[in-house]
Amino acid sequence: MAPTTSPESPAPYGSGPQASRMPSHPGGRVRIHHLAAAKERGERFAMLTAYDQYTAQIFDEAGVEVLLIGDSAANNVFGHETSLPVTVDELLPLCRAVARSAHHALVVADFPFGSYEVSPAQAVETGVRFLKEGLVHAVKLEGGAYYADTVRAMVQAGIPVMAHIGFTPQSEHALGGYRVQGRGDDAARLIEDAKALEAAGAFCVLMEMVPAETAAAVDAAISIPTVGIGAGASTTGQVLVWQDMAGLRGGEGVRIAKFVKRYANLRETLLDAARQYADEVRTGVFPGPEHSF
Repeated sequence: MAPTTSPESPAPYGSGPQASRMPSHPGGRVRIHHLAAAKERGERFAMLTAYDQYTAQIFDEAGVEVLLIGDSAANNVFGHETSLPVTVDELLPLCRAVARSAHHALVVADFPFGSYEVSPAQAVETGVRFLKEGLVHAVKLEGGAYYADTVRAMVQAGIPVMAHIGFTPQSEHALGGYRVQGRGDDAARLIEDAKALEAAGAFCVLMEMVPAETAAAVDAAISIPTVGIGAGASTTGQVLVWQDMAGLRGGEGVRIAKFVKRYANLRETLLDAARQYADEVRTGVFPGPEHSF
């Protein structure tokens, strides 16, 4: 029987003429076991950042399986140069907006710098806040095997955890800047990190700026799904910052990472619209009689 909807219920997952979804997912909310099934079946899933109501609705309708309220809000929403300054209190309202607006996607929140490093207890407390106050379904934290006990404590508390290894932006100063991780002999370290995080209970491992060969080795070494950003095509999922994906981020002096593919040029579209609006206001074209009561 074909699924039906009512005006009060959300449309079927991935509805719309251009939408698609994981073949293993029958509809409704994406859960962590659907991502696990995707890897088992050789399927892939998409992940994008979202920080507000409208992008969450649009990406959800498009069939994007995972939405991330990233600490990248620091430099894509709040105007900072890096992700380091953003706080839990700043991210929570963004989390609520996305979680309330996405009826199908799995919603994941980033742990910002300073919100989990002190102890597993601090991480559990932060995770509880994100699930209770932010309404998200899972959280993501940066770090390798060193944080296995932290992940274990959170999972035991009922907080699903996505781990983030490779280049970890919150550690950019310790890593000497934005540098590819996992080259040569360092690949073994990433494999061991991933294994330790899987053993601790992480449901997924995200890899950033990792050579494709290393990422493939990590993916083969663990049974849980992987997500890549600048990590080649062998991961189960892929993630991009939506402003990069849609071409909103840009302008003079802005550097776009090698791993970014732009699927639109929203910056130019909005710039043209704003210019036309301003010109019409100045010349008296807008508002016209049709816009007046």
